Amino acid sequence: MSEQLPELKDAIALGLTEAEYELVCEKQGSPPNQVELAMYSLLWSEHCAYKHSKKLLVTLPTEGPAVVMGPGENAGAVDVGDGLICAFKVESHNHPSAVEPFQGAATGVGGILRDIFAIGARPIAVLDSLRFGEIEESERSRYLLEHAVAGIGHYGNSIGVPTVGGEVYFEGPYEQNCLVNAMALGLGPREQLMRSAAAGVGNVVLIYGASTGRDGIGGASVLASAELGEADDDKRPTVQVGDPFEEKKLMECSLELLELGLIVSLQDLGAAGLTSSACEMASKGEVGIDIDVRKVPLREADMEPFEIMVSESQERMLCVIEPKDVDAVRAICDKWEVSSAAIGEVTGTRLMRIYSDDELVGEMPVEALVDDCPIYDLAPQKPSEPIYPPPIARLDGSASLGEALMALVGSPNVASRRPLFEQYDSIVQSRTVRRPEQADAAVLALPNGTALAVSIDGNGRRVAADPYRGTLGVVLECASNLACVGAHPLGTTNNLNFGNPEKPHVAWQLSESVRAIADACTALEAPIVGGNVSLYNEGASGPIYPTPVIGMVGLLPDATRAGRLGFVEEGEAIALVGPFAPSLAASELSKLRGEPLPDGLPDVDIEAVRDAQAAVRGAVRDGLIDSAHDIAEGGIATALAECALAGSIGASVELAADDAWKTCFGEAPGGFICCGHAAALAQLGERTTVTVIGKVGGDRLEIDLGSERIELGLDELRQRHRALESVFQ
Repeated sequence: MSEQLPELKDAIALGLTEAEYELVCEKQGSPPNQVELAMYSLLWSEHCAYKHSKKLLVTLPTEGPAVVMGPGENAGAVDVGDGLICAFKVESHNHPSAVEPFQGAATGVGGILRDIFAIGARPIAVLDSLRFGEIEESERSRYLLEHAVAGIGHYGNSIGVPTVGGEVYFEGPYEQNCLVNAMALGLGPREQLMRSAAAGVGNVVLIYGASTGRDGIGGASVLASAELGEADDDKRPTVQVGDPFEEKKLMECSLELLELGLIVSLQDLGAAGLTSSACEMASKGEVGIDIDVRKVPLREADMEPFEIMVSESQERMLCVIEPKDVDAVRAICDKWEVSSAAIGEVTGTRLMRIYSDDELVGEMPVEALVDDCPIYDLAPQKPSEPIYPPPIARLDGSASLGEALMALVGSPNVASRRPLFEQYDSIVQSRTVRRPEQADAAVLALPNGTALAVSIDGNGRRVAADPYRGTLGVVLECASNLACVGAHPLGTTNNLNFGNPEKPHVAWQLSESVRAIADACTALEAPIVGGNVSLYNEGASGPIYPTPVIGMVGLLPDATRAGRLGFVEEGEAIALVGPFAPSLAASELSKLRGEPLPDGLPDVDIEAVRDAQAAVRGAVRDGLIDSAHDIAEGGIATALAECALAGSIGASVELAADDAWKTCFGEAPGGFICCGHAAALAQLGERTTVTVIGKVGGDRLEIDLGSERIELGLDELRQRHRALESVFQ
């Protein structure tokens, strides 16, 4: 072993605290060498160990009738019938994307796709959830947006997986720390499900895929555990470089190996590379693993052992196979032109032993590496003063209702996302029943005539105003989106994007948000099957808005009856459906007015919203209504405009209003705009609250509020709705 041992200062530079370094020395029985310290620093990082969130995560519901695989594996999975499972998960690549947006976003997609096929499912869809600073005045945010979107499109389009939905919002607190969250879904036979626990003493550990280089050393696992500052450019070499064509070969090779039953266990190499993959496989299997780094295929021959162990080079997989199958596995790899090498074996020692040829260069107890990282208690405390400055006012106080609607429809948070999603292939694989802007959720046909529905949602501003009620709203909106296409939820994944959890106000935001996810998912019977936590998303100007991103997958019995959001037929009635109690607190209108965040949001009746969702879902499935759209950003008026634009047909509506502004633009969970024939809406009224407010027709949107009136042509609304096009010109 090396004579020159690292010191405390080296451990601190790698992200460990002094107390953690002392604990490492205790677990090792002596100060760690270079390889050992590098491995401990990664596995004990926030990104790998979840050391500030693990105690919260165990409070989430994780069991349900459809759940086949829950948290702890590469992805979660739910049963969708006929022997098929749907695997899905959301993960973040926030810090890498803030440093190098194209590769950061592209490799985020690559990583989540590997999570899906690592459990034996073929990826069938990608969604993304993005946050940037205010693009109207920030050149940096426009740059990050343009290149992150290009990176997502490059990877997904090249590998042949459709990007079927997503969301993007622009707020000042994301100026320094953008958020790039990617979600993927896959389909596979239930009997082919693969777990990652290493098993079988004497079995071979084999790496296959791209060769290992220095790109990504100290990448996601380090970047995801530190705040960003002014020296971000210095971190550019730590961002991984992806190759979607290599990943396509890797995916086909993996799926064939699984189909042939040649793999005992399988794990992708993501953050912390070979260190994380091998150690987690050993921990789950309660075994040891020996690895010879000199057998790992390298792009750069002079790499040190610690560099090989921590490299985050992309498009690599690690598997455990029986010795008799080595030749067969390598033959399949050769068929797909995928490099492979046997680099170690499973042992009964419960040790990770790292060799360089015959020299032992690292030896660590698996339990110490993976299970003994300190888990910290948070010290949550509601802040006594506002954390976030008010936004810049963009709407004059003298604006009319019509002028306000035009401003909202064209605002970056509401305007059409067509300039983004047109860069993505949303129909490759020929499963897509509802594309972006056709419905509130993406819909993907299954072989038996049923369909999957999937939505991804978040609203950082409302969560910042009230972490508990704001997060309830996010989960409920996701379920409402599924209801609008006729789907009931099977399971949920989450990505918790927050600031520094060691600060009491961030700990409070995180704790309250997780409590809300637990309450909402329990009520909706939509358990958490997996997810991700991304902390330390803050810079010198403060933390991001607390941004829990929720992805939800549901099932509808008949793909041909999937709902849509656009108005359909002249003369049909329009109804306001559900227990909608609008408020301007933390609304899009309040942002345009430059108002500070309120201290709290109105209460949410989860059960009432859930019942309304069930009623809308049933009406869509029964063919009672022709369109359904949940009321979200911008309130009823904006939802009506979106329905009219999606269907290219106008509407005339009357709204009872004591407060015209709150009626038109107030926001809250539980409201839907539905259209159908009067008799059908009357039937829907037997299931939930229904108020007929107008009818479909013409080429204008007319909203009569008694003393005030909005009257706008669809052409001028459409032109304003296309405001984001200028960003991509």
